[in-house]
Amino acid sequence: MKKTDNKTYTLEQLTGRAPRTWVVVLATVGLLAIAAGTLLPILNVHLGPAAAGTWWKYVYAGGALCFLVGKLLSPYTGEHPRIKRLFRIEAWSAVFFCVAAFFLFYNGNVTRDSWAFTLAGGALLIFTTIQIPRVVKKELKDSRK
Repeated sequence: MKKTDNKTYTLEQLTGRAPRTWVVVLATVGLLAIAAGTLLPILNVHLGPAAAGTWWKYVYAGGALCFLVGKLLSPYTGEHPRIKRLFRIEAWSAVFFCVAAFFLFYNGNVTRDSWAFTLAGGALLIFTTIQIPRVVKKELKDSRK
């Protein structure tokens, strides 16, 4: 891909304003709850009576909602268009997790759809977690030349 603009960016222009601490904590707790809600049925963890054996769905759904709220309350405020798109993709991963939570309750005992959306959201999240620092590092390197 050829760079068409010759604009140089500072670190503050690339990263934008730092999100509030409580929003970052909310998103992190949401991701941990998603991970716990995903691992509980895989590890066959059952607490309480058999009728309440699906409580892990509520853990997953709560985590997905927390992560979505955390992403919505921490928008990207920088100026770089590619990083802005990457942050938007990261917000879409939160939407995928919420859709997965919907399918956990909609389909009852069939979790195939929810795991597919969980994997898609996780793949997007891993991609953006790797790419955002790479783009920032590359742009800072190019601006020093």
